[in-house]
Amino acid sequence: MRREHLDSSCVRSAGYDPAEGELEVEFVGGSVYRYLAVPEPVYRALLAAESHGRYLNREIKGRYGYRRI
Repeated sequence: MRREHLDSSCVRSAGYDPAEGELEVEFVGGSVYRYLAVPEPVYRALLAAESHGRYLNREIKGRYGYRRI
């Protein structure tokens, strides 16, 4: 999955697979998580957010299943 670089202190990049509804997030520390059944507008809002980390914590973590890859 191709990820977009994000200018963030905690999120290095994020990518989205619309066919699967999967959001992939790479953190600055190097870990990568794939969030499941995420609607595309949520991904687009993450990219547009003033604070990517804050948006991720508020709108994605705890709302969608995930796995570390």
